[in-house]
Amino acid sequence: QVQLVESGGGLVQAGGSLRLSCAASGRTFDRYTMAWFRQAPGKEREFVAAHSWARASVYYADYTDSVKGRFTIFRDNAKNTVYLQMNSLKPEDTAVYYCAASRTIGVRTTSTRDYDLWGQGTQVTVSS
Repeated sequence: QVQLVESGGGLVQAGGSLRLSCAASGRTFDRYTMAWFRQAPGKEREFVAAHSWARASVYYADYTDSVKGRFTIFRDNAKNTVYLQMNSLKPEDTAVYYCAASRTIGVRTTSTRDYDLWGQGTQVTVSS
């Protein structure tokens, strides 16, 4: 049974940085598509970033427009962990951040419907 466990959330001032981690247990995940979503109060869960396997050790990284140039998604397969480095944080980045995995190898998608494993979420709060 694969489980995803997020960590790294917290309170930070605008302009600051945080790094979120998502550790996958149960089996290797090097070809799974891994993603981060977020959900602010009263809003739907939205796509933030995804990291999908292309070939060999090559991966695609995709981002929603609002985080391009500020957030970076990357993984360490030896640790079965995917990260989201968040820089230049803004108050509008405040949300619960969820890690997700799709076991469809190589899928490149921003839809919540295509991810079949989810973490419990970690709160990120950015103060102005």
